[in-house]
Amino acid sequence: MPARCERRPEPRCLHWKNGTTPAGFPPPAFIHQKSAFHSSVAKAPFPPSGSLRRECGFRAAGLATGRGSAPGRRPGSSSVAERTMEHVTEGSWESLPVPLHPQVLSVLRELGFPYMTPVQSATIPLFMKNKDVAAEAVTGSGKTLAFVIPIVEILLRREEKLKKSQVGAIIITPTRELAVQIEEVLSHFTKPFPQFSQILWIGGRNPGEDVARFKELGGNIIVATPGRLEDMFRRKAEGLDLASCVRSLEVLVLDEADRLLDMGFETSINTILEFLPKQRRTGLFSATQTQEVENLVRAGLRNPVRISVKEKGVAASSTQKTPSRLENHYMVCKADEKFNQLVHFLRNRKQEKHLVFFSTCACVEYYGKALETLVKGVKIMCIHGKMKYKRNKIFMEFRKLQSGILVCTDVMARGIDIPEVNWVLQYDPPSNASAFVHRCGRTARIGHGGSALVFLLPMEESYISFLAINQKCPLQEMKLQKNTADLLPKLKAMALGDRAVFEKGMKAFVSYVQAYAKHECNLIFRLKDLDFASLARGFALLRMPKMPELRGKLFPDFVPVDVNTDTIPFKDKIREKQRQKQLLEQQRKEKTENDGRRKFIKNKAWWLGLGNVLFGSDMEDEDMEELLNDTRLLKKFKKGKITEEEFEKGLLTSGKRSTNKADLEISDLEDDC
Repeated sequence: MPARCERRPEPRCLHWKNGTTPAGFPPPAFIHQKSAFHSSVAKAPFPPSGSLRRECGFRAAGLATGRGSAPGRRPGSSSVAERTMEHVTEGSWESLPVPLHPQVLSVLRELGFPYMTPVQSATIPLFMKNKDVAAEAVTGSGKTLAFVIPIVEILLRREEKLKKSQVGAIIITPTRELAVQIEEVLSHFTKPFPQFSQILWIGGRNPGEDVARFKELGGNIIVATPGRLEDMFRRKAEGLDLASCVRSLEVLVLDEADRLLDMGFETSINTILEFLPKQRRTGLFSATQTQEVENLVRAGLRNPVRISVKEKGVAASSTQKTPSRLENHYMVCKADEKFNQLVHFLRNRKQEKHLVFFSTCACVEYYGKALETLVKGVKIMCIHGKMKYKRNKIFMEFRKLQSGILVCTDVMARGIDIPEVNWVLQYDPPSNASAFVHRCGRTARIGHGGSALVFLLPMEESYISFLAINQKCPLQEMKLQKNTADLLPKLKAMALGDRAVFEKGMKAFVSYVQAYAKHECNLIFRLKDLDFASLARGFALLRMPKMPELRGKLFPDFVPVDVNTDTIPFKDKIREKQRQKQLLEQQRKEKTENDGRRKFIKNKAWWLGLGNVLFGSDMEDEDMEELLNDTRLLKKFKKGKITEEEFEKGLLTSGKRSTNKADLEISDLEDDC
């Protein structure tokens, strides 16, 4: 134990895979005079090949000498044994074994980072000593600086200065928002060095403009999403030969590697790797280690040193991934109470910064509009994966806010660093347990405090135990707020007054049910146990939508409004004018079809006789029944027993009806995040 220490904000400890703390890298929150931490071989979650195993651990980093033989090593190979290290650094940037450039240190002081986090103190020296690194660290642990600083330092140490079009480093990240964030952090460190240029390549922007900008200004450091970077490698027709530009590549970074693979970018990454030189330094950073990530390590890294950062006080056998200063809560309430509880919560915390997660894009659109109307005096913004061009602008604007509400899907769940988020609210539980941890990780970052709250239905209460066991993530109950205002009538009034709100509500409901049916934890989130009537009331629906999941079900507890929803207009006059035009065209089309149908069945005897001649016994029973119904209607009409309007309606019922544009088709309602 340290003989004496100076207390600072809550510390974290660095662990290798066997649970020990490596020598030379203490928690930055303590200044030690003496220590007895140990170092040992970094054990991979899956057994690495012999060449990888030989280079793992501190011996590969040149930080310790070994004695004896390490378990599992081949005879004759260099061994690494546990060794007590007496000298421990103070956790400041100046104490790194590899000195940083004075300008880099100056930027760190300006940004307010006087001390390193564990992942930074472990990764930066290895990266700068020509080692490939595979780092696993909890969300909010400071991984971005762990690769941005080595990139700048490595390029500064190049003997030959990079030309404008020569690429020295590439950072690949799964989402646009994360790419924008990394590029912003990087700009602070490249600003003192005008010899370096950087460029951002992400989707949602004109690729031709990206090519033109690269030709004009160059890009020694590229921050990109996989799809856009792969596209750039293939754009030789526009005069960009990126493959020749990356021959001088020094560093490749794969940030949020586990999510890169989860999002299906494996093919793009493999294509990109084929264009890059083999002699490079590669850093792979992720929050979790999976078999897919391990396969990527084997394919893209050469003899990597593996780093794993755990929370202080977490046992070696534990797999807790949430920050230690995060307060995690849950609230159990019925589906028709949940929205009122959310609004009450937000109204009482207007001076704080919130992220509110929903399961689908349609839910974000609907509830975001509702919150804008019902929660006054606070900035409310919406962001989801289907936004193409607004996402970056909204993201950057929300980051700058001191208080506000961002309504979002899981597109904001990982890797995004939004300053001073006070609360993460999960209105809908995520589709998988790992996403729950990543959502919570948007707050309580890098030593700061933060809180999270998930809303659960009574049938979902066992999810609490599941998270405690599966993710080592215990939750504390937050009681229902009493005497909350019932806002669902107001939400219904909004839908009655504007068809846009009505349609958004219907789409949100359908998308929610479809997402619920696909939940990974389907033993807890069972569609058959869902109270659809309570859910529809919670969405403030005017009527139940037509969808396969509701076919054949009765809902006595749900009372639809006594209004013809086809008559609800759009508040937007242009949209309403367009809708009326479409309705007129539809009516003309239906009248033409009905006139033709009436002539076609005018003579009953002729029609049935011709049917028998043409089709014989092969004629379908349903077709024959339909023809008979039509002739009965015609007979009643001729005898004056029914009106012409009733006759027309009967034809529509028995025959093929054109799709009513006022009704939302299920194909239009399908949604994802």
